[in-house]
Amino acid sequence: MTYPSVTIQVNPKSVPSTPSWMGEVAAVAQVLTHVGLLKAIQEHVRFARARFGIYDTIDFVVVLLGYALSGERSLTAYYARLSPFADAFMALFGRHRLPDRSTLSRFLAALDQVSVEALRTLFLADLVARTPFTSPGGLSDRLGNRWWLVDVDATKQAARQRALPQQKGLPAPHRRLNQVCAPGYTGRKRGEVVRTRTTVLQPFTHQWIGTYSGAGNGKYRGELKRALEAVTWYALAFSLPLSQVVIRLDGLYGNAAPLTDVLNTGLGVVARSKEYTMLDRAEVKARLTGPADGECTHPESGASRALYDCPDISLTPEGPRVRLLVATHPATSTPHKIGKKRDGVIYEMFITRLPAPAFSAKDVLDLYLHRGSFETVLADEDQEQETDRWCSRTPWGQEAWQIVNQWVWNIRLELGQCLAAAPMRTTEFAPVNEPAPVAYGPPQWAHRSFTGGFPGSAFVPQPDGSLLCPAHHPLYSQERRPERDGSLRVLYAARIGDCRTCQLRAQCQESPSSRKPRRVSAVLWPVVPSQAPPPA
Repeated sequence: MTYPSVTIQVNPKSVPSTPSWMGEVAAVAQVLTHVGLLKAIQEHVRFARARFGIYDTIDFVVVLLGYALSGERSLTAYYARLSPFADAFMALFGRHRLPDRSTLSRFLAALDQVSVEALRTLFLADLVARTPFTSPGGLSDRLGNRWWLVDVDATKQAARQRALPQQKGLPAPHRRLNQVCAPGYTGRKRGEVVRTRTTVLQPFTHQWIGTYSGAGNGKYRGELKRALEAVTWYALAFSLPLSQVVIRLDGLYGNAAPLTDVLNTGLGVVARSKEYTMLDRAEVKARLTGPADGECTHPESGASRALYDCPDISLTPEGPRVRLLVATHPATSTPHKIGKKRDGVIYEMFITRLPAPAFSAKDVLDLYLHRGSFETVLADEDQEQETDRWCSRTPWGQEAWQIVNQWVWNIRLELGQCLAAAPMRTTEFAPVNEPAPVAYGPPQWAHRSFTGGFPGSAFVPQPDGSLLCPAHHPLYSQERRPERDGSLRVLYAARIGDCRTCQLRAQCQESPSSRKPRRVSAVLWPVVPSQAPPPA
C-alpha cells in the first residue's frame, strides 16, 4: 500500500515537483499587482545598461522577491528549483522570461546608488501606504504619557577565505568579496572578513524601517544618520511627536559624537555610553558618594546593580544636556567585558533624555535591557529569510537584495495581520503614579507696571474663576503654567472688544492703540502639607 499523496514514477523523463513556496509566491504576486506596487517599481526604479537584452529592472526585482520567499540557501539551488516552472513564475508577475542566473549577477554588479536609493524610497513609502496594524503600538510611563521606541543596531555577516599561494611567479591574488567585505570585528561568527549591516526595527509591529550596510565594521556614524532620517520620516508619517520617539542604541554608538547626532534631530534616546571620562566630573563624583537612587536585579543572570541618577549634566562641555545613569556592581574574578573597572567596582553608564518623574532610574535601565527582544527578531529573520545570504559581490547589488528581503518580511507581516488580525497593544512599562493633589496658597498679583496701569490686585477674583476689572469687564483664565521653582502661574486675559471701547483704557494699558487685550498674571505657591489649613 502507498499513501495517496505519494506518486511513483517509472518513466525516465524528469517530472519535477512544484516547489513548496510557489503558493506563497502566487499570493504575494497577486497582492503586489493589486496594490500597484509592481507598477510603481517599474515606473520609478529605472536602470539602463547595455547587454541586458529584453529584460527590465522589474524582471530582476521579481527574481529577488521569489528568492526571498523561497528560503533557498543559494541562488544555484533557487534556480534549480525554479527553472522547470520559469514561465509560470514570471507570468504570476505579468512578465514573460526569467533572466538567467548569469544575467542576474551582471545586473546586480552593475547597479548604482541612484537606482538602489529609488528602490529604498519606494520601500519606505510602501511601509506607511497601508495600515494593517490599528496603531504603531507604544508604551506608557508612570505619568500616563505615550512613548514609541525604535531599535537601531548592527548585525555582522562573516565570510571565509581560503589561503591563496603567493609566489613571485604568480599574479596578485584577487578576492571576489573585496568590494563588499573587509577585515573587522566578527563577533561570534567565523570568518576572515565581514560586512556590517545597520538595521532599523519598529519593535511593536516587528516591521523593518531600513537597512544600511558597509564593508568591514562599516561607517557606523554615517549609517546611523541615514537610520535617523528614516525614523524621522516614519514618525512624521504617523504624526508621532519626535521628542517622544526614543531610539535605543547599544555601546557601539556610545561616544559623544553619535549621541549628539541623535539629540540634534529632536528624537529621544536611551543608550549605553562609553564616555567614562564623565566619571571624573565633580558633580558625578559627588553623586556617587551619596546613597543610590535604586537597585536593579537582572531577571536571568541575577546580577544586581546600584543605580545613581544625574538628572541634568552636559554630554560635552559645549554639548547638549542629558540625563546620566551610573550603574555599579562589585568586580568579580571573571574578566568584565562591559563597563569600566575602578577600585574593585565596575561602572556602567547610560545616557537618556527620558524625564525623571515619568521614568525612574530602574525604569530607564530596564527599558535599555529590553533591547534583547531585538535579537529574537534577527534570529527569526535568519531562520525564515536569511537576509545576509550572499546574493551579489558588489556593494549596491547586495544592498538592493537586502532591501527587497526586508520588504518581503514586512509584506508577510501585513498579510498575516489581514488573515488573523491581532490588536496592537500599548505596553504599560511601569504603573501609573497618580500625582498627589497640590494645595496652593492665595494668589500673588503682579505689581503696578512702569507705565502706571492698574496693578493685578485691582482685578477682583470671581466665584467662577474669572476676574473683574475696574471697569467691570471679565478676564478669563488663558493658561496655567507650572514654573521650575514649583509655583503655578495663571494668566488671565480680557476680550479685545471690551478693551477697545473701555473708558479706562488709558489708565489700564500702556497704549490706547494697542491691539492686545489687558492681561494679568498671578503666581500661586504650594502650601507645605504641615502648614495646610485643617479641613472645615
